[in-house]
Amino acid sequence: MTMRPDPTFHASPKLAMEAPAENFAYTLLLSPDFSKPDALAVIDVKPGSPTYSRIVHTVTMPNKGDEFHHFGWNACSSALSPLAGHAFIERRYLIIPGLRSSRIYIIDTKPDPTKAKIHKIIEPEEVFKKTGYSRPHTIHCGPDGVYVSTLGGGGKDGTNGPPGVFIMDCETFEVLGRWEIDRGPQTLHYDFWWNLPRDYMVTSEWALPPQFENGIVPEDLLANKYGHRLHFWDLRARRNVQTIDLGANHQMALEVRPAHDPVREYGFVGVVVDTTNLEASIWTWWREGDKFHAEKTATIPPEPAPKEQLPPLLQGFGAVPPLVTDIDLSMDDRFLYVSCWGTGEMRQYDVRDPRKPKLAGSVHVGGIARRTPNPNGKAFAAGPQMVEISRDGRRVYWTNSLYSTWDDQFYPDGVPGVEVMANVGRNGGLELDKNYFVSFPDGYRAHQIRLEGGDCSTDSFCYPSA
Repeated sequence: MTMRPDPTFHASPKLAMEAPAENFAYTLLLSPDFSKPDALAVIDVKPGSPTYSRIVHTVTMPNKGDEFHHFGWNACSSALSPLAGHAFIERRYLIIPGLRSSRIYIIDTKPDPTKAKIHKIIEPEEVFKKTGYSRPHTIHCGPDGVYVSTLGGGGKDGTNGPPGVFIMDCETFEVLGRWEIDRGPQTLHYDFWWNLPRDYMVTSEWALPPQFENGIVPEDLLANKYGHRLHFWDLRARRNVQTIDLGANHQMALEVRPAHDPVREYGFVGVVVDTTNLEASIWTWWREGDKFHAEKTATIPPEPAPKEQLPPLLQGFGAVPPLVTDIDLSMDDRFLYVSCWGTGEMRQYDVRDPRKPKLAGSVHVGGIARRTPNPNGKAFAAGPQMVEISRDGRRVYWTNSLYSTWDDQFYPDGVPGVEVMANVGRNGGLELDKNYFVSFPDGYRAHQIRLEGGDCSTDSFCYPSA
C-alpha cells in the first residue's frame, strides 16, 4: 500500500492519455484440451528493447482445466472517486478467474512484472458458498472493491438461478457476496461497466453454461435463445431500472463500452450475429433524462464463400458471418475498434458522433475463408478476437482465441496462440506492425490482454477531461 494515490490512477481520460506508455502486456494463455495448466504470459512491448515482442516471464498455474478468459486489476482510476473506501490502494494485483473451474487466482506483479507470482488462490467452493454464482467472467475495479460478473448460477450445470455480479475486497480478496438487490427481468449475463459519477451500470447477455461450454448450440441460436437484451441499473441502489430488448434475432449482445469521459452519457455494445441475415451490428445506447435508449448504428455484412472453405457448422449458409466478438473504445472516445472474428477483420470506426459511426480504418488478418497472413508473412489462425488499446490510442493489440470449444467449431484446423499489434495514424487508419508478432508455446491459445498501468477497457474515471 502506498501513502499517496498510485501514479497510474488518473482523474480523467485526458490525463490517462498523457501518462507514460506501457512497457509490458499481460496475456492469458489457456490449454484448450486441459492437458496442461493455464498461464499468464508477460510480454515486452517497449520499442527498442532487445526482448521486444517476446515473452519475458510466465506464471503457470498449479491446476488444470480452469479455462482462462477475462481478467483485470484489483484497483484502477476509479479509486480516485470521492466515495472510494480505499484511498491509498495501488494497482498491483491481477485477478484471473477460471471460467470453467470457477477458481480465481490473484497474481502479484510487484516488485517487477518479470517476477510476477501467485499471491492467493480462491477455490470455487468459496465463490459458490458466498454468492450462489459460478463461471466468473469479467473483472472491473470499482471505488469500493472488485466487481466480478458471472455466467452461471448455482448447481453443477450453472442453471440453478440466474448469474450476476459479486464483490471482492480489493485488499484481502475475500469474496463478500452478490451485488444485486433487485435484478428485475435479468436472467442472463455477460459484460458490465458503469458511469461512476452518473451512478448507473449497464450489463449485457450471452448464454447459460449448457449453451456455451460444449460449443455453440445451433438449434438454440436459430431459435433465438441466446442473449439479446441490455440491462441498466442504479449503481448505488443495486437495482435494475430498465431493460431494453434489441430484438430476439440480434443474438449475443456481448461487450459494453461506455464513453470514458463521464459527462458523456452514451456507450456501445456489439452484437455477434443477426439470425435473419448473418450480419453483425454495433448498437449505441444513451440516456435522456431518466430514460435509456438504444439503436443499431452500424452493420457488417457476411462474406459469401464456397462450401469447401467453410467449417461444417457454416456449410449450409454458404457465407462467413463477421462474428463481432469484441469491441473497444479509445480513451478519447474517438475510435471504436471492432473485432470480426469470422471474416478476419479489425475495423476502426470514428464515433465522435456516437449515433453515426463512420468506418475510418480496416486491416485483415486470418479469417475462416480469407486466411490472410500477417504482413510479415506469418500465418494467423482464426481471426482478430480480444482487442486492447494503449492509453494514448496509438497502438491496438489483439489475440485470436474466442473460447476453446467455439474455436474448434469455427476453426477446426486449430488455433495456435498469436498476438499482434497495429499502429494507429494520428487521424485514424490502421497498419499492422510487422515487428510485433508473438507466437505462444505449442498447445496454448491466447485470450485477453491487459497493459501495464491500465488500458482502454480497464479504467473508469471519476472526473471529466479538461
